[in-house]
Amino acid sequence: MNIEQLLPVLSITWQDLTMIAVGLILIYLAIAKNYEPTLLLPIGFGAILVNIPFSSAISQIDPETGKAVEGILDIFFKAGIATEIFPLLIFIAIGAMIDFSPLFRNPSLLLFGAAAQLGIFMTMIFASMLGYDLREAASIGIIGAADGPTSIVVASRFAPNLLGPISVAAYSYMALVPIIQPPVIRLLTSRKER
Repeated sequence: MNIEQLLPVLSITWQDLTMIAVGLILIYLAIAKNYEPTLLLPIGFGAILVNIPFSSAISQIDPETGKAVEGILDIFFKAGIATEIFPLLIFIAIGAMIDFSPLFRNPSLLLFGAAAQLGIFMTMIFASMLGYDLREAASIGIIGAADGPTSIVVASRFAPNLLGPISVAAYSYMALVPIIQPPVIRLLTSRKER
């Protein structure tokens, strides 16, 4: 085995290994625990793919020719995210899966929607206090509504430099609701209410 064959293995960093471990944990949660598999499985798989050195998933510079070779995830990004087609399709798919019957039975649940809007503004104010400009703070704040597609649309318009971290944060947050929600519900409700 020559050094060129070992190059991908030798160039892996601890940061790559950490993100690969995060990806594996997300895949485990999606498959073994059935926590939001439609979100966690692709996020985990993507985290692994983009952190493998010299992966063809993302754009790379070909060492022989010196030209950029476009990766499949970059092609998907340009075709779907930059054109805002994928967020639209996600909105349609999520809308088709929504069950409004609990809201019709208990209209006071509408207050949870209002709390999400409060989350947007509180997060936006906090991001501004941390030094982000207004557009970046708005892009970060939209995560407070726990809405991934909206986060992607706002970030692609106002803060494209934060699109990656905002997408991962928004979808991870949404996917981890089954882990976060039960202890909060136990804390705020009685056994009879549950």
